[in-house]
Amino acid sequence: QVQLVESGGGLVQTGGSLRLSCAASGRTFRRYAMGWFRQAPGKEREFVAAWSGGSTYFADSVKGRFTISRDNVANTALLQMNSLKPEDTAVYYCAADSRSGVRFFDRASEYAYWGQGTQVTVSS
Repeated sequence: QVQLVESGGGLVQTGGSLRLSCAASGRTFRRYAMGWFRQAPGKEREFVAAWSGGSTYFADSVKGRFTISRDNVANTALLQMNSLKPEDTAVYYCAADSRSGVRFFDRASEYAYWGQGTQVTVSS
């Protein structure tokens, strides 16, 4: 069983930055596919970024502004968010799957493990 715990959310002004962390349990974390998703009020959960099969992927809406990294020793995944916009406001979730690569990395259903989410609010 893998447990994921996000942190780092908060309130930031437009143009600001935040870094979200996802702390994972499990010794084989480094082999897991990882994803970041977000859900705004009244909207469906949407894909933000992912590692899968040795590659990284980003939603068009965040490309060039968000980056992802992982520290496999510390079992932590990071989502660095720059140039934040009000439309980035959402609850952000990290997700993981024991497969090193998932076919449909932008689909929430591909990931078996989820964190509880952390709120990000961008004021205009």
